[in-house]
Amino acid sequence: MTDLLPDALQLVAALFAAGFVVALALAGYEFYLKLYQRYLAQLGDADALLVAGGQPQGGTFQALRGTVVQFLAVMNERWIPEKRLEQIENQLRRAGKPLELKATEIVAFMQLSAVVFLAIGIFCAFWLDFSVFYSLIFAAFGATYPLIWLRDKVRARHFAITRALPYNLDLLTLSVEAGLDFAAALGKVVEKGRKGPLSDELSITLKELKLGKTREEALRNLAARVELQTLTSFVHALIQADKMGTPLGKILRILSTQMRIERTQRAEKLANEAPVKLLLPLIGFIFPTIFIMLFGPIAYQVFFGGNF
Repeated sequence: MTDLLPDALQLVAALFAAGFVVALALAGYEFYLKLYQRYLAQLGDADALLVAGGQPQGGTFQALRGTVVQFLAVMNERWIPEKRLEQIENQLRRAGKPLELKATEIVAFMQLSAVVFLAIGIFCAFWLDFSVFYSLIFAAFGATYPLIWLRDKVRARHFAITRALPYNLDLLTLSVEAGLDFAAALGKVVEKGRKGPLSDELSITLKELKLGKTREEALRNLAARVELQTLTSFVHALIQADKMGTPLGKILRILSTQMRIERTQRAEKLANEAPVKLLLPLIGFIFPTIFIMLFGPIAYQVFFGGNF
């Protein structure tokens, strides 16, 4: 154990030195970008666009995206199946197009992440003295991490829409019952409602209505963009009410009441699941600590015969 201590200290020192060098390099690069942006700001708009090559300048992420990721994205268009790209593009649409990413760029980030985690796996393999083939597990995790990030973005956006839907639906109901038509009521919801993903989607629907699309087409496009079961049911109910000639205010009042009931049921479900979810932290972390505090001194006296 004592022989391994100097090697461990040397490894820690090497890691700190490498981290210091990387930090200096990133700081220097960020300083260069700030100077370059200041230089572009001093030029005219046309001159700046000519110097920048028509590309917007940004931080490290934008620089990486504009060079390596862009090159890999162009290459990915040639060999990635279109069906797979459409699936990723569908997820990006459901996530609200984060960072204006494309499907080929997501694949490029998967490739870069796989290479980085593969290097980490090889380093751990040599350090901990196990087979290099285990580093493939690191590479597999790195390749799937961008997809996990995208899935979490979709879930977070759906959760935000689910939470904002009852409130915005109440506002839409009050606006329709006050005498406004559907487009004007939707405009009130976009203007006065809670800001977030749902408000953004409703504003797109409102623009489609102003451009001449029918209410059914705009609502179906809304459901297709979000792909959330609660919102899809709401859209289908409105379309059926429009076809059957049911008063819009009446159906909105029914849907609003149903949304509030579902929200209460979800809250009760989460409250009932809380004790089950607390079992693992209690058994794994809290109870052992309490047992050590209570019975540790007693065990010390029994086994070692001394005072604690």
